[in-house]
Formats: sequence, C-alpha cells, structure tokens
Amino acid sequence: MRFLIISGLSGAGKSKTASFLEDMGFYVVDNMPAPLIPKFAELCMAGQGPYDKVVLVTDIRGGQTFDGLFTALDQLRDMGCDYQILFVEATLETIIKRYKETRRLHPLARSGRSLAEAVQLERAALEPVRQRAEYIVDTSALSTAQLRGEMLRMFGDQGDAPAMSVTVISFGFKYGIPLEADLVFDVRFLPNPYYITELRHHTGLEDCVRDFIFGYQQTRDFVKLLERMVGFLLPLYVTEGKSALVIAVGCTGGHHRSVAIARSLANFIRQKGYSAAEDHRDMTRE
Repeated sequence: MRFLIISGLSGAGKSKTASFLEDMGFYVVDNMPAPLIPKFAELCMAGQGPYDKVVLVTDIRGGQTFDGLFTALDQLRDMGCDYQILFVEATLETIIKRYKETRRLHPLARSGRSLAEAVQLERAALEPVRQRAEYIVDTSALSTAQLRGEMLRMFGDQGDAPAMSVTVISFGFKYGIPLEADLVFDVRFLPNPYYITELRHHTGLEDCVRDFIFGYQQTRDFVKLLERMVGFLLPLYVTEGKSALVIAVGCTGGHHRSVAIARSLANFIRQKGYSAAEDHRDMTRE
C-alpha cells in the first residue's frame, strides 16, 4: 500500500497536485481530521482495491498547530503504515498573485491581517511539517503540465506513461458532430461503399468494406498523413498535461468510411503505447 500525505501553503497548488494523483489511480481524501487518519489507515491496510494507493490532504484549515497530525503520524508508524509526506510550496509573490487572480480569501487573512502577513504566518506554522517531508515541490515556476509531469516522475508506475487515454469516435455528419471531440476529421471525400449494393448493409468493421475503402490509393495516403499528424500530436498533448483526448472521424452516415478509418487510427494509437478506446456512435443507426 502507498500512503501519501499532501500538505503545504494555501495557494501553492495542493488541490491541483491531488487531482493529478487521483488521475494516476490514487484515492484522494481532502482535509480529513487528524484523529481519524489512523482509523482510515487501518481500513486501508485491511483490504485491497481502491485503497492500495491513498492520498490525504491536510493543511492550515485543520488548525494553526499540527500536534494532532504528528500524533496521528506516530500512530501510523506504530501500526506499520509506511507513509510519506509531500509538501507543496511557492514564493510569497506567487501566492499573492494567485490569490489576487482568484479573489479568494486566505484562511488566515482576517482581523485586519494582510495577505502577506497571512502567508508568512502560515509558512511558520507549517515549517515542522515541511521538515518531516520526504518530498518538497515548489510550484512557483511550474506550469500545470510541468506539475503533472513532476507527479508522474515522483509517484507514477512504469505503466503510467504515457498517461493519456484516447477515445476514437466514428460518427455520421447528418447526426451531428460529437460535442466532446477535441479533433474532428472529415472522411466524406473517400469512396463510399454505400453505393455498392453488396456492401451497403455491412459496416466498416467488416473486411469486405475495409478492403474496398483501403483499396484506393487516396485512402492509404490519407491514413499515412493522419497517422503522422496524430503521432506528432499525442506526446505534445501529454506534455501539456492533457489526460484524455477525443478524436472524431466522420462520414455521411457513420456506417462505413468513418468506422474503418477510426478502427485503423485506434490501432495505430495503441501501437504507440497509448490506451485507445473506440466508440462507433452511429454505426447501428438505420
């Protein structure tokens, strides 16, 4: 079991960090009271499944002292629970800028206390936690994609990279473009099996239709160019921090050309090492 505790400064990016870890398969609990941590750890250690990779987020919202947290951590050690602490921080200037952009109130900014004073007070209160942390991440100069990359480097399994799932949808333009699509390709320029009587009632998943479509040089040239472009784009989307990509391929009715091309593209994406699901949205429509 992996038991990770995230703490750090308000506005430094703890929530975003936790969301990236959740995408990586961690079960995330935000702001759990310190006395409940040992009980929760006991539950996790007793079973398998969703609790074998756990993240607990704790911060200044639980109080300005962390005696309760340290007591809970000592109990975890006594139980044989091997936890680690990830401390997330940023510079004073960065945190002030983020709070001004979001217009949120710092947890300690009250009673006439300035934002800068609140941040400094929080930093002092959290210093004992920082000293016990195995990992310290300063997010001041990190983009969202870079922060996600850091989480993958620190806590990802070998199978987590490339950590982006892809869905390839075939569809018919007469039924509308899928709203969830990130990329849309129109293959209505390809020869249409609909006008071949013996192919009309088959689909692009069947060899007879696929052989007809790929029997044309223009189809083979198009697929090569499509694979080249998608192969170029996939790692860039991963670097940008995208965790899911939807590619839509459309023809007139969504029965033949789009289905065959979507299947071919999905197979290519899997060969590149990505998880690729297929959704032939309109293939069974009359």
